[in-house]
Amino acid sequence: MQKFKIPRSHTGYFTEQQLVLATDQEKVLPFIQHSFSLEHFAQQIERKEKSFGPHERAVLKAYWEAAYSDKKQSPAVQSNIESIGQSNCFTITTGHQLNVFTGPVFMIYKILHVIRLSEELKKEYPNQQFVPVFWMATEDHDFEEISTVELFGRDLTWETTQSGAVGRFETEGLEALKEEIRTSFSRVDTAQIDAFLSAYTGSNLTEATFSMIHELFSGYGLLCVDGDHASLKNQFFSTIEKELTEEFSYKSVVHTNERLIHEGWKTQATPREVNLFYLTDNARERIIKIEDGFFIEGIGKRALNELIEEAKLHPERFSPNVILRPVYQELLLPNLCYVGGAGEISYWLQLKEVFDEASVPYPLIQVRSSLLMIDASTSKKMDKYGVSLEDMFQDVHRLKEQYLASEASDEVNFTQIDTHLEQLRASITAHVLACDEGLSGYAEAEGVRLEKTIQQIKDKITKTVKQRHDTALRAIEQIHERIIPKNTMQERTVSMFSLAADGDLDGFIQRVYSAIDPFDPDFVVLRS
Repeated sequence: MQKFKIPRSHTGYFTEQQLVLATDQEKVLPFIQHSFSLEHFAQQIERKEKSFGPHERAVLKAYWEAAYSDKKQSPAVQSNIESIGQSNCFTITTGHQLNVFTGPVFMIYKILHVIRLSEELKKEYPNQQFVPVFWMATEDHDFEEISTVELFGRDLTWETTQSGAVGRFETEGLEALKEEIRTSFSRVDTAQIDAFLSAYTGSNLTEATFSMIHELFSGYGLLCVDGDHASLKNQFFSTIEKELTEEFSYKSVVHTNERLIHEGWKTQATPREVNLFYLTDNARERIIKIEDGFFIEGIGKRALNELIEEAKLHPERFSPNVILRPVYQELLLPNLCYVGGAGEISYWLQLKEVFDEASVPYPLIQVRSSLLMIDASTSKKMDKYGVSLEDMFQDVHRLKEQYLASEASDEVNFTQIDTHLEQLRASITAHVLACDEGLSGYAEAEGVRLEKTIQQIKDKITKTVKQRHDTALRAIEQIHERIIPKNTMQERTVSMFSLAADGDLDGFIQRVYSAIDPFDPDFVVLRS
């Protein structure tokens, strides 16, 4: 495949704020610790060394040893688990929801980005170890967002009546989707598809996702974290207590939001007085501040001291929302940098004061790589019908007009007719008015009727020309749908299965891995 690069600003996919976060973080420096750069990792290493001690490393290492005890470990995974206990070992983290069968392909791009970034950092800082980490959003409760995977233009949806944190969902019903995926690959070598589907198993969605990610990325040394784990939640108790007692995150974000808005930036996440949920096996309910304590749907009223005591004994029942989840993550990991999507990274601008109040180092933040894959068939059509890389982000109607202007310019170029029409209308109006100025309304009405008649002729000619070029125009629609499916970014719509139609998942992952330069913010196009 050939690799091409396009400035993000040329795609039309990203807002001005997102472009700043991807390419020029100095503009938002008042809201972050350091701008993302290779050099600033040195300061981040120094800060994290001071805050993440032997106890925290021992807890994390013990968690990973237990989590991977029943997995076939690659040398890279084994080495990274051992390294995490050492003071010179740090993580590079991304995270995502538990989309069924990986969901849209950008989750794969996120993971490969942190893998590549970890490798590049090792070259620059050879005395440190860097471990790529995938944070599984197991406590998220928005099932609708994760329930569907695209497969060659079709949506496969997991139907279940379960509720609560999606990571706790039993996997009943996923076998039917597995069979549909297998059937779709029946004409190619399915060895890798079968291995993937076999790995995607467990008593709940957390275990299935963990095993699936391990199957795909163990060779790269990637480690997964399930935040919904009692041993890890124990580390979070002091933050839970502070939140219940002081509502510190709400006050911090409100203050930061005022500053952001004053500087002309947009805010994304909305803080609540208490930015915690209460977790049960079947529900994730807001903890709501009331006059004499707190209220939890399905649980009832709780006094402050009761809730703090429960958090001390059962911290796993308390779940951070979007405001506190990043703090929880950075508390658990010796993390230097968080990598996320352009929209996702935007809300991190709201969180620096929350980190400061919680005494947790704010990490470097980076917008992940964005890629577009163009298969051989689509690439040939682009060449045949003159659709360039620069053209492909345009609206499909504009692409078709551009093609007709190029291939049938004389037939659909009405400039001369429009000029003659304007001259004729002016001449008719002048003659009528010279005869009787009271006929100005009549002259105007007849001019409009003449213009409509000419427009009908132009429409008829255009329709005839389009019919003659129907094959080409339909091909342009197909090109556009492959490149910008459903009028949105390909990576946010299609699954990795659709981009690895030959069944070679490893080959697809390797192509993306090779294409990602974690220090280049440009939009990447891979064209067969």
